[in-house]
Amino acid sequence: MWDSVLWIIFRLGYSAQIKHSDLCLNVLQIIDQEINPYVDKWEEEGQFPAHKIFKILGNAGFLGVNKPVEYGGLGLDFSYSVAVAEELGNINCGGIPMAIGVQSDMATPALARFGSAELKREFLQPTIMGDIVVCLGVSETGAGSDVASIKTKAVRKGDEFVINGGKMWTTNGTQADWMCLLANTSEGPPHKNKSLICLPMNLPGVHIARKIDKIGMQSSDTAEVFFDDVRVPCKNVIGQEGMGFTYQMLQFQEERLWGVANILTTMEKVVQETVNYTRQRKIFNQPILYHQVVHFRLAELQTEIELLRSLLHRATALYIKGNDVTKLASMAKLKAGRLARELGDSCLQYWGGMGFTSDVLVSRFYRDSRLMSIGAGADEVMLSVICKYMDTLPKK
Repeated sequence: MWDSVLWIIFRLGYSAQIKHSDLCLNVLQIIDQEINPYVDKWEEEGQFPAHKIFKILGNAGFLGVNKPVEYGGLGLDFSYSVAVAEELGNINCGGIPMAIGVQSDMATPALARFGSAELKREFLQPTIMGDIVVCLGVSETGAGSDVASIKTKAVRKGDEFVINGGKMWTTNGTQADWMCLLANTSEGPPHKNKSLICLPMNLPGVHIARKIDKIGMQSSDTAEVFFDDVRVPCKNVIGQEGMGFTYQMLQFQEERLWGVANILTTMEKVVQETVNYTRQRKIFNQPILYHQVVHFRLAELQTEIELLRSLLHRATALYIKGNDVTKLASMAKLKAGRLARELGDSCLQYWGGMGFTSDVLVSRFYRDSRLMSIGAGADEVMLSVICKYMDTLPKK
C-alpha cells in the first residue's frame, strides 16, 4: 500500500502529504467496508452491483482522478490514477477492479480528451460521478486483439448513424447504461475508417445476447451485444470522425498501464499469503517455508514484482510528460501477464491441496490473472508492437 502512497507524496510534494495519503487510505476504507466483505457472495452470483459500488467510488472521487475538474474529476495527472489502481489491487478478486478500471480509465480517456463539451456533460460527468455505468465496445468474435478487423458498421443517414453488428467479451455489458463503441463509419483504409461513438444502451435495437460464462473474473459481468439498426445522433461521435482507431490505441496505453498497476498489489498479496501459509504448514517436521527451494523461489518472485513496478513507474512518468510510451507500456503488460501466470502457478504449488480449492486467494488469482495475457492485447500482439519499435519485424 505505502509504495503508491509515497509515490503520490513524491509527485505532489510535502505540502500535499496528508491530503493524498488520506486519499489512498480512503480507497482502502471503501474496499474494507463496502467491497471485500461481499466479494465471495458476488463471485458466487456471477455479478457485483456496479451501480451501487460505482456511486460510492464516484462520491469519493475515484472514478475521475485524472479527469477535468469541470466534469467532476480531480484534475490530477495519470500517475495518480496508477496509484489508485495499485490500491484497488487490495480487492480480493480480479473482476471488480477490472470493472472499475473500465469505468475510470479504459472507456473514458478519449471522451475526456477529444469529446465535445456536450458529450462530456451527457456521458463523462455522470460516469465520473458514478451515476451511470459504461462499457467499452471494441472486441468482436472475429476481431479481438486485431482491432483493425472489426466489422460493426455505422452508416450515416441524415443526422444519424445506423449501427449494425456486435461486440464480444464486453465488461460491464449487462449493467452498462452506455457504451464507448468503436465502429466503421466509412469504407476507407482500416486504420482511418473507424470512429468512437457514445451509444446509450437503452436504444431500440441494442440486444444483450447473453452473459458469458468465464473461468475467472466471476464477479464481473461480461456480455455479448448485438446491434440491429440502432440509430445514434452523429453528434455522439467522439472527436473527429475517422479517428477512432487512433483514439482507441491511445486509450489502450492507459488501459495497459492501469492493468499492470492493479495486478502488482494482488501479486504482492499472493506472495505474502503464501509466506504466511508455508511458515505455519509443516512437512517433514519443519515449515514448508524453511525449505530453500521455497524461500528462494518466493524471493525471486518478489524481485520480479519490484522490477515490474519500476518499469511501470518509469513508463508512467514519461507518459505524463507527453512521451510516446507504447513500447514501454507493451513491455510492462507483457511482463505482467507472464509474471502473473508464473507467480500464480508457483505459489499455488506451495499451498498443496488447499491451493486446488476455491477457499483461498491464490486459487482465485490463478484463474483471474490468466486474462492479463489475453485482454487489451494478447502477449503475441505486445511482442509484435515491441518488435515494431525495435525495427525487427520482417519487411513486407
